[in-house]
Amino acid sequence: MTQESKTVCPTCNGKKIIDGTCECNMEWRGTQKGDDWEDCQCTPDQPCPTCSGTGYIDSDS
Repeated sequence: MTQESKTVCPTCNGKKIIDGTCECNMEWRGTQKGDDWEDCQCTPDQPCPTCSGTGYIDSDS
């Protein structure tokens, strides 16, 4: 019988997703929506590539 243990994924710290980041700067303009300009550019949240969105890495003991 093989015993498996799960280790918390070090890349996402067990959160399953990597939060997107936003950078805001009044010096440059991002995109215009209607009459308003958005000064922030954000990357979307994405599933952790290391653990495939599970939050844990399977490791054999």
